[in-house]
Amino acid sequence: MSQTNNQWNTELYENKHDFVWKYGSDLIEILAPKQGEKILDLGCGTGQLTNQIAATGAETIGIDNSGEMVEKALKNYPNLKFILADATNFNFAEQFDAVFSNAALHWIKPPEEAIKCIYRALKPEGRFVAEFGGKGNVEQISKAISEAIAAEKYASEPTINPWYFPSIGEYSTLLEKAGFEVNYATLFERLTPLKGGEAGMRNWIAMFAGSIIDRIREEYYPEIMVKIETKLKANLFKNDLWFADYKRIRIVAKKKNY
Repeated sequence: MSQTNNQWNTELYENKHDFVWKYGSDLIEILAPKQGEKILDLGCGTGQLTNQIAATGAETIGIDNSGEMVEKALKNYPNLKFILADATNFNFAEQFDAVFSNAALHWIKPPEEAIKCIYRALKPEGRFVAEFGGKGNVEQISKAISEAIAAEKYASEPTINPWYFPSIGEYSTLLEKAGFEVNYATLFERLTPLKGGEAGMRNWIAMFAGSIIDRIREEYYPEIMVKIETKLKANLFKNDLWFADYKRIRIVAKKKNY
C-alpha cells in the first residue's frame, strides 16, 4: 500500500527492497492456495506474490491504493488482474476463499475499517492470512529519525507517524470483534539486511519513511541523514551492511460461519 502523503518509487522498491516479497513467499505456504480457489491479495505492490499465488492455479486478484504500484504490477504480469482500491473501503460482488496480505496492513488506518472490508470479502469459513509490522517494528530506526528531526529548525511542518504496529493482543481483539476466529498469531524479530552498502539505510528511509523525511526542509536533508546513520551505526551496521530492525506479526484467522 502507498504511504501517507507520499508516492511509491517502484524502481527503488523492486531493485533495492525485493526482500519485501521474497520473505512473503513463506506466507504463501501458510496460505496453502488450491487450484480453483478465489484469492484476494490485499496490498499487492508490484505483483510478485500475486503471481506466485496464481501459479498454484488459484484465481487471484491484486489490489493496492498506489497507482504507481498497480501500473507496475500490470506491466509485470499482464495476464493477471490488478485493481486500484482503498483497503479501508473496497467491495466486490463476489466473495473470496481467502484474503492474503503481506507487508501492507501496517500502512492502513483505521485498521478496523480494513478488517470490516476483509470480513465482507470472504466467504463463510474463508481464511485471512497476513504478515505485517508488529509492535516494536523498526523501533530503533523510528527513534533515530524522531530524535534527529526533533530540533525545531528542521521540520517544515509537523511530522505524522505513517505506520500502525499493533501487538498480537490488540490486532487479534479487533479481528474477533469483527467476527473472525483467530487460529494463529505470532510476533517475531527479523533483522533484515538492506541492499546498497553504505547507502542502504538512506535507501530504506527514502522508500519507507518518505512521508516523514519529506517534511524536512531540503537544505537540512544531508545533515539529518548523517545524524540518523550516526545514531544507528553501532547496532544496525555490520560488515559494510545496514540492517532494518523488523518485528513482524503473522496472523491466520477464519470468518465464522454464523
